[in-house]
Amino acid sequence: MRAAPTILHLDMDAFFAAAEQASKPSLRGKPVVVGGLGPRGVVATASYEARRFGVHSAMPMGQARRLAPNAAYLVPRFSFYRSISEQVMELLGRLSPLVEPLSLDEAFVDLDAGGVADDSASARTAGERLRADILATTGLTGSVGLAGSKMIAKIASEEAKPDGLVLIEPGTERELLAPRSVRILPGVGPATGEHLRRAGMTTVSDLVEAGEDELVRLLGRAHGASLYLMAQGYDDRPVVAERDAKSVSVEDTFDVDLHDRVRIRFEVERLAERCVGRLRASGHSGRTIVLKVRRFDFSTLTRSETLRGPTDDPGVVREAAGRLLEAVDTTGGVRLLGVGVSGLADYTQEDLFAQAEAEAEAAHAAEGAAGAAAGAVGAVATVSASEEGAGGDAGAAVTGALGVASVEPEAHEPAERRWAPGHDVRHAVYGAGWVQGSGVGRVTVRFEEPWSEPGRVRTFAVDDPELEPGEALPLVRRG
Repeated sequence: MRAAPTILHLDMDAFFAAAEQASKPSLRGKPVVVGGLGPRGVVATASYEARRFGVHSAMPMGQARRLAPNAAYLVPRFSFYRSISEQVMELLGRLSPLVEPLSLDEAFVDLDAGGVADDSASARTAGERLRADILATTGLTGSVGLAGSKMIAKIASEEAKPDGLVLIEPGTERELLAPRSVRILPGVGPATGEHLRRAGMTTVSDLVEAGEDELVRLLGRAHGASLYLMAQGYDDRPVVAERDAKSVSVEDTFDVDLHDRVRIRFEVERLAERCVGRLRASGHSGRTIVLKVRRFDFSTLTRSETLRGPTDDPGVVREAAGRLLEAVDTTGGVRLLGVGVSGLADYTQEDLFAQAEAEAEAAHAAEGAAGAAAGAVGAVATVSASEEGAGGDAGAAVTGALGVASVEPEAHEPAERRWAPGHDVRHAVYGAGWVQGSGVGRVTVRFEEPWSEPGRVRTFAVDDPELEPGEALPLVRRG
């Protein structure tokens, strides 16, 4: 435990929704909900205006619509959020070499390791400067907690929301925690909280009074002992700059249960391709292929197969996932499918021979005739197209997890562009805008920019040649 509050926890305020409001002037000050818009979608983030109606993260989207029927409901733009997150993480990196990201919008920072703080005054100065820099760089606000441990710093940032800073002096942890609900402690979820409630423990002070032996009896040696220490405000976990990934996975929730076995196999193969794309993007390979199937009755099955060596070959992963599917009974329908790879490594079994093989192919191509050279060019083009298709987008994986319909055209669908609410477009005449909604062959677009006044709304045919998907504009206009 530290004698000075030099551990900082940053949590951006309603990040996805705030980014959407900042980029869309017409939505500022209004309730905004970001998430999967299908019947089985869930809320990813709700703006503070929407939270006043009771909407919150992880809530079913249908329930959110009943609570806030007049809110703006938007599909996530993960590549846009990642670009903002990278700007924020760069600012954190200027404070210290020890930055531990927890998600796109949340991270711990060891200020002492960066030499920017060694007491309460300098820590507060660093935290306020960070908040100002984030606002100037991204146009968004973040809340900062400062304390002598990660647990208390996170509690402090929650108290600081929205757009504030709270510093908790080391030595005051027990007094702070005592009257709070046991749910404030890490590792105490709904099930553990209910277990403790039945034992007569609802506040943190109840845990301290019960003693370590009683908590161990109730929760087991590791969990009980850890919880007793945290209830006393003790948390010596260091800020870890990098965390090794344990697995890579993607999943999709379907608006309507899938019954067709051919369609289910097609979706599994598509997920395998996307999973390999994320695997390659992370610079890893893996040995164990995992298939996840959630059936019509919400029962969830997982099957896995461990290969002889790590791979990032989409064909290998696709075939293994297909074999795993053969062992799963999908009678009655499937509502969710997922494919993952675990047992990660930073090399593949094939790497041992790849360099020699590449050199031999290069020599053969150099000595070949023009026809052979042309064939080699065709082969390279084929590989590039394959890699692009497998690459996918990390955000698309999360989009699938949120229950958002995939924007990738499927083999059995008409070749018609689909316009997702909230996504960027550009019109040859009217310029940049975003989709308000679409249906029955029409798409409604509001034309505005982050630095403009609220814009006008126009409607087009979905196949209008002058309308095309656009790039997200920066939130802060430079120059």
